[in-house]
This record gives sequence, C-alpha cells and structure tokens, in this order.
Amino acid sequence: MKPLLLMQTGDAPQMIQQEQANFEQMFLKQGNIDADRVHIVHVLAGETPLPPEDYCGVVITGSAAMVTERLPWSERAAEWLRQAMRINLPIFGVCYGHQLLAYALGGEVGYHPQGMEVGTLEIELLPAARSDKRLATLPARFNVNLIHAQSVLTPPPGAEVLARSQQDACQILRYGDNVLTTQFHPEFNGAIMQRYLSWLSELEPAKQQTYRLKQQQVSDTPFSQLLLQDFVASLGVQQALAGVG
Repeated sequence: MKPLLLMQTGDAPQMIQQEQANFEQMFLKQGNIDADRVHIVHVLAGETPLPPEDYCGVVITGSAAMVTERLPWSERAAEWLRQAMRINLPIFGVCYGHQLLAYALGGEVGYHPQGMEVGTLEIELLPAARSDKRLATLPARFNVNLIHAQSVLTPPPGAEVLARSQQDACQILRYGDNVLTTQFHPEFNGAIMQRYLSWLSELEPAKQQTYRLKQQQVSDTPFSQLLLQDFVASLGVQQALAGVG
C-alpha cells in the first residue's frame, strides 16, 4: 500500500522540541499514525516529496514561516499541492498547510487585521458543515488550539468555509470530499499549547499577564484531534491498537 506523506513545513521552537516534541512526532501521536506507513518529508530543509501519485494522501504541517514570504521551498510545495489536487489526492492541511493550499489554489493569505490568534478557543461549525460526513457528528461548537498570525483572508474558488472562530472567518475549509484544511492545530494537546504560551510569554514580557490568563483556559481538544484521526483512518494508515490520548 502507498504511504501517507507528512509534508513538514517547519519545526517547533527548540524549547518545545526538548520538553514535548517536534511537529512530526506530534502528528504521529495525536493523529494515531503508524510510523511504518508514513513518509516524512521536511520541505523546509530542502527535502523533496515523491510525485503525488506515489502517496495515499498527504498531511501538511504548520510552520513559523509565512506563506506571503513566498520562499522557494514553499512555492515548490504549493506547485506539488496543485498537482495533488489535479489527481484528487486526499489532503489534510493544518495552519500553514491550510493557508498554503488556499494560496496555491488562488486564495488570499495575509496577516489577520486583529493580530495573532492564540490559545484554546471555541470555533463554531457553519450550516454547510452538516452536509459533510467528516463533521456531521461533531458538536456545533468545540474548543481548538490555535497559534497563527496569518490567515486565509479570501478562500480560493471552489472552497467552502465550514467553521469560524470569533476572530477568524476561515477555521475549516473543504475542497470536495477528499480535502479538508484547518487553521487550528489538531496535533496540539493541552500540554503543548501550555508550552507555546510560556514561550510567547518569554518572547514578549509586556504581554505576560495576557498569556498567563490564556494558560488558565488551555485544555486538550479531542474533537479537533478526531478530525485528524478520522482522516488517517480513512486512508488505512492508523496504528492498530492506539487510542485517543
């Protein structure tokens, strides 16, 4: 069977890698992905994936980079994704991956006018979500873990918006039956979100009180995790006995 491509577009901050995990390990654990069935390609480091036809699907990670920088590795990844869309490859994009696919298909990505959206926050499913089998069993509102400065400001042609937060109008985008992208991070558990807020507090001492208040609201986000796990299960590349954790 063809492997799942994990397109790694960045790395977690060093302190989070040391205390928790890097992005690829987060996805393997929270997505319940069988490590023997995944091909991890670190495009930020210059690695190149095989042609889309060689994979059963692709998960695109987040990144500290910005899509609007149009870095060479990111532009190559965008072209790869356009090719993947042409063959209807199943895709699950997260944060940078969510924005990169939207950009690749003609959407507008940029800095959100209200600034960074970060912490454990509530999103709301829109009526269109009820016609999607991947979302139909989820509650109308549920918590997700977020950290992003840029957003999809205008979805590309053919994309449907399925969820929003108070700040961001494009929390979930659907591109037909095989492609779903999320601005939030289903690979973040509560502990990882806590460490991100601690990291931000160290970077921005003037906002320490704000980040401490956000830390009090942090939690695991099992419904967002379920979206990732269901995508992995639909491809048959999940671990046989692992549970939600």
